[in-house]
Amino acid sequence: MTTSSHPTPQARAAARNNADWCAALCRAHGITGDAGPYAWTSPRRTPLYYPDAVTLTPQASPGDILGRIDLTAPGASVKDSFATLDLGDDGFEVLFEARWIHHTPPEASGRSWQLVDGEGELTAWERAWSDGGSEGLFPPALLADPGHTFLVDYDERGEATAGAVASRSGDVVGISNLYAVDGDQDAAWAGCLATVARLWPGREVVGYESGDDLAAALRAGFAPTGPLRVWLRPS
Repeated sequence: MTTSSHPTPQARAAARNNADWCAALCRAHGITGDAGPYAWTSPRRTPLYYPDAVTLTPQASPGDILGRIDLTAPGASVKDSFATLDLGDDGFEVLFEARWIHHTPPEASGRSWQLVDGEGELTAWERAWSDGGSEGLFPPALLADPGHTFLVDYDERGEATAGAVASRSGDVVGISNLYAVDGDQDAAWAGCLATVARLWPGREVVGYESGDDLAAALRAGFAPTGPLRVWLRPS
């Protein structure tokens, strides 16, 4: 397995930003995590798609994490932000691998998106994001969190056609949950980056992607800055 024991500053900033977003979503569900020196961890099982731990430094060890998350039921997951952990002997399997990405401050050009406003719009955003398969993963309490913003694009009928979550920490904006209902990731990234430039000018943009989504991010001007992997303990 490829490892990154000497991560770039951009990868470190992206990992911290992503941990902040995971913590915020968990708080909205009534789950309080712990941001330690080596990792953010949750003592309770986190919501679907979200990890029970996110490492913040390549020096994190299994001992810094496993005693701080719930291993009593199947499904525990760890975001190994620098691809330096080996959790195989602890019953984990690699769920997927990805790359942290970084974009220099984008320009405010092209069509920008709107901010999700109110519970009804958030419900519609989630429905479009999940193609109707998710409800309640993003509680309305998140709309009052000043560090995290839901972005959306609408068609002429007022239907959500694309969106993302923008999380601010330090000098960066982290983009997660980017989607396009029609599958046009290139157009989605163009609109998302134009919105970031308008709302938070001069900030660098970070995130992580894999596969075809990574290819679309690279076409949008992102550069890969380091590997990560997500581990899952199925039993």
